[in-house]
Parts: sequence; structure tokens; C-alpha cells
Amino acid sequence: MQRYFLEDAHQDQDVLTLPTDIAHHWVTVLRAQTGAVAEFVDQTAHLFHGELQTLTEDKATVKLTAVATPPVELPVTVTIACGLPKQEKAEWITQKATELGVDHIIFFGGDWSVAKWQPNKVAKKLARLTKIAHGAAEQSHRLRRPMLSYASDLRAVFQAAPTDVRLLAYEESAKQGEQSALNQQLQALKPKQSLLAIFGPEGGISPAEVQLAQENQAILAGLGPRILRTETAPLYLLSAVSVVMELQ
Repeated sequence: MQRYFLEDAHQDQDVLTLPTDIAHHWVTVLRAQTGAVAEFVDQTAHLFHGELQTLTEDKATVKLTAVATPPVELPVTVTIACGLPKQEKAEWITQKATELGVDHIIFFGGDWSVAKWQPNKVAKKLARLTKIAHGAAEQSHRLRRPMLSYASDLRAVFQAAPTDVRLLAYEESAKQGEQSALNQQLQALKPKQSLLAIFGPEGGISPAEVQLAQENQAILAGLGPRILRTETAPLYLLSAVSVVMELQ
């Protein structure tokens, strides 16, 4: 069943006029007719079935019926902070991380980032990534849409993302044979706690950033014995969170 997000809070049996973009997609693109039903999630993460009741050239209305919400969100709040990647990798990370349950994605200017976001283009890039995240949240039938933001450097990440647990994905830890830090930290997480996981760009994490991370109580953790690409590492972490927190 098609799912859409609403920007306001609603109650059972509410009748509302659909926003133009939703009406266009559901009615024009998917050719929904009167009596058709889609899923709607309001601003407070409540799920409704919405029956298309009236349909005119310029307006479509639905009646909402509240339904039980299955536990589709990760039991912990996960923020991933990714050093600016090259080309279209930010879009890939955003889409796939959303499907895997991330709550907040921060792209930051790493010391060794090749890619740069010009200040006058940050808002446009975030708008594009936010649109991708919203689409991925609908497709994966989530109840929440992740937040997208930009930080100028790693220090700004720590200032913007206060969390219970902080991890730095560090390939040198894997090279040195470290195997248990990630598992230990995830096993110790409790539902409703928050996790910040930091990933370097293609060039990796600089020594200065490693020191900064440790000063901010981040645990250095390898992601298995193989070296992962910058766009793969966040997905590995989110999958590991799901296995430990949802499938045990």
C-alpha cells in the first residue's frame, strides 16, 4: 500500500484535503479513484488508512482511520556523520541509510575530504537530500523521516549531535586486529538511547580528527576485518544495529 507523510498532527476520522504534491502522485500518477486507500503518517508518527472520498479537478479529500503501528523504527536513535563523499555518493548514503532506519544524517567537511560544498549551495544540496530521504522513508514504510544537516568540520558535528554513545569507524583499528569494540558498544546500548557513528570520506580520518574524537569520548571501532568504502561503512553500522537491537 502506498504511504505518504503529512506535515500536521491528525486524529481518527479526520477528513482532510490532500496537499497538492500528494494528490498529484496518488491521483494523477497512480490513478487512484474514489474509494482507494493509502497509508498516511502524521507529524507525530501516527499511522492512518486514508480513503479517497471526493475527487475534483482541483481537490482531493480523504477520511483518516487510525490503525495500529508496528515496531518499524530502530529502538535507538542513530545519527551518522559522514565526511563529504565524492560525486553522487551522498545521495546513495541518504537513500540507503534511511531504508535502514537512521534518524539523522550529517555530512561534514573532513580534513581529508576531496569534495567541498560551497556555502551558497549547502541549502540546495540539503533540500535535494531531504527529498530523497522522504521518498526512501515512504518506500520503506517508516514512521519517521530522518533529518539532514551539514557541519563545516568534525568539531561542529560534536556540537550539533549530543548523544549517549559515540563511535568513530576507524580502519586502523581493524588493521590492528581489533574485533570487539563495535559489538561491545552495541550490546551495551539500551532502547531509547542515542548513538552517533562517524565515518571518514574517501581519504579517511585524519590523525587530528581521531584525537578530537577521543577527546569527545568517541570509541574507535573497526567494522570487521575488511576495509569498507565510505558509502558502505554507514550501511554496515546500521545493519549491525538492527541485528543487535531488533533480531536477537
